[in-house]
Amino acid sequence: MELLQYILIGVFLVATIVGYKLINNVPSRLHTPLMSGMNALSGITILGALIATGKGQDASLAVKYIFGSLAIILAMINVAGGFSVTNRMLKMFSKKSGK
Repeated sequence: MELLQYILIGVFLVATIVGYKLINNVPSRLHTPLMSGMNALSGITILGALIATGKGQDASLAVKYIFGSLAIILAMINVAGGFSVTNRMLKMFSKKSGK
C-alpha cells in the first residue's frame, strides 16, 4: 500500500472516533435538530457516491457499478430517513385544530 492510502485510513479512523465522541456529548434534546441540519449536508455523500461510481480506478466495471450503486442507495436512504424524522419533529410543534 502506498503512503497516501495509510494516511487516508488514518484520517478515516480519527474522524470515526472524533465523530463518535462528539455525538455522545450532545444532549438528547438536540439530536433531532442537529440531524435535520446535517441532513442537507448528506447530499454531499450522494454526490461523492456518484463521482466514485463514475471515476472508480483499478476496479472492474461490474465491481465499480455495484459498489457505486450501493453507496448511492444507502446515501439516499439516509437523506430520506432524515427528512422523514424532521417532518415528524415539525409535526410535534404544529398547532392542533381546536375542538
